[in-house]
Amino acid sequence: MGDRRRPPPADRPRLTSRAAVLAVVICAIALSLAYPVREYIAQRQQIDQLLAEQQATAAQVKALEEQNARLGQTWYVEQQARDQLHMCFPQEQCYQVISGQPPPSATARSAAPADPWYAKLWGSVQRADAEPGR
Repeated sequence: MGDRRRPPPADRPRLTSRAAVLAVVICAIALSLAYPVREYIAQRQQIDQLLAEQQATAAQVKALEEQNARLGQTWYVEQQARDQLHMCFPQEQCYQVISGQPPPSATARSAAPADPWYAKLWGSVQRADAEPGR
């Protein structure tokens, strides 16, 4: 009765046909889902980027609308004309105070080297060529 024995584990095949079919099906499902998932992630990133761009544009539009509202007011235009263009009304006397020191931007420009780097380099090459014996 008990003559039927199971074969030892070493004799059993490790990969059955069912396991092979299951592995093929899982790989097919994974491959078929890879492209749509990648596209979904790319679209979400694009949507986030566009939302950030939309918010930046909305903030810029708001700032421009505020500036437009200010430019529509006479007192603001007069203030800007006085501050930036040094203008005054015909019945007013305007004075501009000039200090004895040059403005900081003029000082920075005068501190710049007289010759650019390439002129110094070219002068060095010419001096090297002029040396006798070389």
